[in-house]
Amino acid sequence: RSAPFANLANDANRSSAFGSRFFARIVMSTQFNNVWRCAMSFPSVSGAGDAFVDAVLLELERRAWSSKDLFAVQLALEEAIANAVEHGNRRDASKKVDVSAEISFERVLLSVRDEGEGFDESATPNPTLVENLEIPTGRGLLLIRSFMTNVWLGSGGEIFMEKTPNGA
Repeated sequence: RSAPFANLANDANRSSAFGSRFFARIVMSTQFNNVWRCAMSFPSVSGAGDAFVDAVLLELERRAWSSKDLFAVQLALEEAIANAVEHGNRRDASKKVDVSAEISFERVLLSVRDEGEGFDESATPNPTLVENLEIPTGRGLLLIRSFMTNVWLGSGGEIFMEKTPNGA
């Protein structure tokens, strides 16, 4: 399946430096036909993706998305970024996390990619089984799938998420 964000890379010439304490870089931020697009790359350090999450939430607020939907997108995006940093790149600051967003009034598409090899989802223990309830990790993908309308795992360490307003 092709990535929902294939067109984002086409606007690389519109890149600009983004100043943050983690030296994150916005690869692209544009708006065309009422669709806002943004892509960013940052090192695998806790908190390095906060500016991207904030930008996405600000754009959704600007489009009058509900607080329920804002919470869902924030939780899923923060969890996907945390998984990329922790599990995909193993907190190696020399490895990057690439994120992108495409936002319209009808939906938000998000992509998070790390430099890891990916994982076999079927080998992940089910966090809802009694024997796994006290394990402190392993609920991230379950939360992401619960709060987003659609979720796809790409090849390697990439996840695509889609949310439509009000869970429609």
